[in-house]
Amino acid sequence: MSSMDLEKLKMTGAGRAMAVLTSGGDAQGMNAAVRAVTRMGIYVGAKVYLVHEGYQGLVDGGDNIKLANWHSVTNIIQQGGTMIGSARCKAFTTREGRLAAAFNLVKKGITNLCVCGGDGSLTGANIFRSEWSGLLEELVQKGKITDNLAKKHDHLNIVGLVGSIDNDFCGTDMTIGADSALHRIMEIIDAILTTAQSHQRTFVLEVMGRHCGYLALVSALASGADWVFIPESPPKEGWEDRMCARLEGSRVTGSRLNIIIIAEGAIDMNGKPISSKGVKDLVVQRLGYDTRVTVLGHVQRGGTPSAFDRLLSSQLGVEAVIALMEASPDTPACVIGLSSNHAVRLPLMECVEMTKLVQTAMNEKRFDEAVKLRGGSFENNWNIYKLLAFQKQVQSESNFSLAILNVGAPAAGMNAAVRSAVRLALIHGHKVYGVHDGFQGLAGGTVRMEWQNVAGWTGQGGSLLGTKRTLPKEHMENIADTIAKFNISALLVIGGFEGYEGVLQLFEGRSCYEEFCIPMCVIPATISNNVPGTYFSLGADTAVNAAMESCDKIKQSATGTKRRVFVVETMGGYCGYLATTTGIATGADAAYIFEDPFNIHDLTTNVEHLAEKMKKDIQRGLVLRNEKCHENYTTDFIHKLYSSEGEGIFDCRDNVLGHLQQGGAPSPFDRNFGTKLGVRAIQWFSERLTENFRQGRVFANSADTACVLGLNRKVISFTPVTELKAVTDFKHRMPKVQWWLKLRPMLKMLAKYQTSFCEYVPGEIEHVTRRSISIDSGL
Repeated sequence: MSSMDLEKLKMTGAGRAMAVLTSGGDAQGMNAAVRAVTRMGIYVGAKVYLVHEGYQGLVDGGDNIKLANWHSVTNIIQQGGTMIGSARCKAFTTREGRLAAAFNLVKKGITNLCVCGGDGSLTGANIFRSEWSGLLEELVQKGKITDNLAKKHDHLNIVGLVGSIDNDFCGTDMTIGADSALHRIMEIIDAILTTAQSHQRTFVLEVMGRHCGYLALVSALASGADWVFIPESPPKEGWEDRMCARLEGSRVTGSRLNIIIIAEGAIDMNGKPISSKGVKDLVVQRLGYDTRVTVLGHVQRGGTPSAFDRLLSSQLGVEAVIALMEASPDTPACVIGLSSNHAVRLPLMECVEMTKLVQTAMNEKRFDEAVKLRGGSFENNWNIYKLLAFQKQVQSESNFSLAILNVGAPAAGMNAAVRSAVRLALIHGHKVYGVHDGFQGLAGGTVRMEWQNVAGWTGQGGSLLGTKRTLPKEHMENIADTIAKFNISALLVIGGFEGYEGVLQLFEGRSCYEEFCIPMCVIPATISNNVPGTYFSLGADTAVNAAMESCDKIKQSATGTKRRVFVVETMGGYCGYLATTTGIATGADAAYIFEDPFNIHDLTTNVEHLAEKMKKDIQRGLVLRNEKCHENYTTDFIHKLYSSEGEGIFDCRDNVLGHLQQGGAPSPFDRNFGTKLGVRAIQWFSERLTENFRQGRVFANSADTACVLGLNRKVISFTPVTELKAVTDFKHRMPKVQWWLKLRPMLKMLAKYQTSFCEYVPGEIEHVTRRSISIDSGL
């Protein structure tokens, strides 16, 4: 779609009506989706109706279908569940029920419907759409509507959004609610770990997942659980002996606790259910361990949505409205999914049929195929879990030595990456050295790392190895001496922009120091998300969640007071990623960043815009400012400007979030992502070490032996640091082009700014042949 087409699209909703409903089980993020659909619908000029109580509301009609305004969805983005309600509806499964629903929609002129729910809800929507003309014809025959009314509304457009905590729908990288459910699970596991360790206990945790093991698998990977049961891959015969041996082995190596995670739909190879109580009884009878069961239940659906789910829901909701506005009678019903952090339009029934194939494979006991049908990310998670969960016997030493260090500011996920890298390197037979305090520490010496040294590291925040911002140029000769002394064959740097810049300096120093002619890899880890060569850096997701939670509390502090605007400063250096994504996740009115230049006219326009909103029903305003967005328009300046210009309408407060954005336990995404990147780095090292081993030593001098390991769209790739040099703004310490800037028009539109619509990048149309192969790229 061209920019001109998009400009035409704006206000093409005039005279059109659309409705949004939520159906099936609730999922965190549904409210953010309802908000996005409602506001985007109003933004393009359409009438938007909220359907309460799901399909039951469509059938019952009346006050269940209410016209919405901009303020109808104010302050709901942070709420869990669904504020318009959801209900199971048997009536809608009958033609009589769908006939009543059609009558209720036609009466209000609604011919565009957005449904947020699971595959059953979306299938129902498609049936409704296919029957639409026949339903209207029947209504005419019964004298309930006129022939003219039927002709005027002869086609129903359907768009689906997938709300499911199980992440069990084919075609999309993530479903609404899955990331939030993982947050709830990890919070509970972290809490249980402390009590389990205190008493030397074994805990059996049962998580949701009647037909899909996503939650169980990812939480097991992110927590380093001793054993996991998932319905897609039942344990082979004799699993009881192997599990107990693994638990015993863990205790022998010094662990004071065991964690077993079980999906509620877990089965054995014969299809017999495996229960949490049965597993507990087995451990008690065989090993005599103090064992407790925790069934998480609906707590996984509860609580506030994570930052990712708020962003995901907002993206998909905006795209759903555009898809509805563009739809014609020939357009097939589509579902809006996420692919490489971009909204995409997928044929609804293709996705539903692919989803059903997984269950068919499981029913027919084709379990290996079921795992593959879940997609590349699921299969990758499963393989990595099996690789790292238990110490393997090393067949032979490799004679290669690997050094691992953290560089730059601490970032959540660093420890998860170190853990997986250490363990896989040991499995490959390499010696592993941990380096304390970054490049400065590398100039002084190393510490030998073993399997048990990194036990329990996935859930630890900060950097357990210790980290500094020092660059290697100050210690080149000492670093070369350390590499030679310990015969280091490869260098893994986990850190931020300094890590990338440091490896670039070492690469450029190869001409002077032969010791630097070894494979070197950077795993980006920084809350600023400013390292070139990757969409995401470790720690950024955790930092966005920390900033978002703080902003939620700041907004809540104004409850019951007079109208108030908060000016909040985020970290990030010159990079505006943290401010932008936090702004979308909190429903901010503005987010000022360095990459999107602004002047005093823009500031005063924003103040006037906010003042107008405050004169109506809005009680609170939120303005974010990246710490280095402007040399002169400081947080204090903006606070004073808003205070002065808003006098008599609202008062203003400022807040600097500071280093709380660097703290806390890593998010599920950062634990999982760090684990995967650590594994991929060691696999790459093993290949490079073998390729560059000559005459009894490693000699690697080519550009492709010093790389940044990053996620670019769906692909984990290794990009030479020399290649990235050309696309790096070293003065401002960030890439010259940043993908997330495409999210900013959405932030402005959902805050009711009259931004240029041509800035919005619409979703592509994709087809599904099998589930997207990705690495949970939305998280």
